[in-house]
Amino acid sequence: MSFSNMKKNSKSNIGRLTDEITKLNKGSESYKDDRFWKPELDKSSNGYAVIRFLPAPDGEDLPWARTFNHGFKGKGGWFIENCPTTTGGKCPVCEANSELWNSGIEKDKDVARSRKRRLSYTANIFVVSDPANPQNEGKNFLYKFGKKIFDKVNESMNPEFEDEDAINPFDFWNGANFKLKVRKVAGFINYDKSEFESSSNLLDGDDAKLEELWKKQYSLKEFTDASNFKDYGQLKSRFESVVSGSGIVTSAEEIEEAQREVSSKFGTNDDSSDDGAARAEKSFGDESKEDDALSYFEKLAND
Repeated sequence: MSFSNMKKNSKSNIGRLTDEITKLNKGSESYKDDRFWKPELDKSSNGYAVIRFLPAPDGEDLPWARTFNHGFKGKGGWFIENCPTTTGGKCPVCEANSELWNSGIEKDKDVARSRKRRLSYTANIFVVSDPANPQNEGKNFLYKFGKKIFDKVNESMNPEFEDEDAINPFDFWNGANFKLKVRKVAGFINYDKSEFESSSNLLDGDDAKLEELWKKQYSLKEFTDASNFKDYGQLKSRFESVVSGSGIVTSAEEIEEAQREVSSKFGTNDDSSDDGAARAEKSFGDESKEDDALSYFEKLAND
């Protein structure tokens, strides 16, 4: 283009540039996956919906995918990565956490807590009732949730008292609807009021409709696929870069600042296991901001 043509077209260029900015802005929201559903909360952070957990997709063994990830900030920025322990691999962050925890020094334990892995589950669901978004009703989605809700799933299959019947909440015919009740308690998102209804057929037990729904379910294998996890060397290099910068983060002030930032953004988790890394990751609070944490992780990872 000649200089004279550029001058001639200078006024019309704003339209083209505006269109390009619009495209960029749309692209910046690409982290949102429309396959996923989550309850919409009101201004008081309360929400209600009725969902049904669905069975394992065709060709898969489990109706859920369990994953771990890390999200914390160090001198070198944010570390937002999937944890290889999800599939039984080695994780440099978990190894470092084990060493810190086993030192017996409380400050080291604080660092391990701030870098602990976070647990989440992904399952197929059918939305029975969604008052905030009725257009979702009668459709299947993926739903990502934390340990608190999974505990309720487990309790439904392994009731505590003899007068309670065990149910398989993922069963089409003998499962149960789940009433998801979200509240804000003491400043934290809380799911304690959520509960399963009595056992019932989904879609009135109509096998034709159930088979159609089953065929529409999303595969869960992708969430534990090897392509989602960086190799040990890459993770170790990134981890060292994040926590070090010009020097290792060791001062009490830096530790406290990191803890405050992680707690305010992600809340806490209560993942208990019998290995050293998991003990280092035990909660120092209530896993009550799980949904906010998970969505925030997704945004950061894709920014």
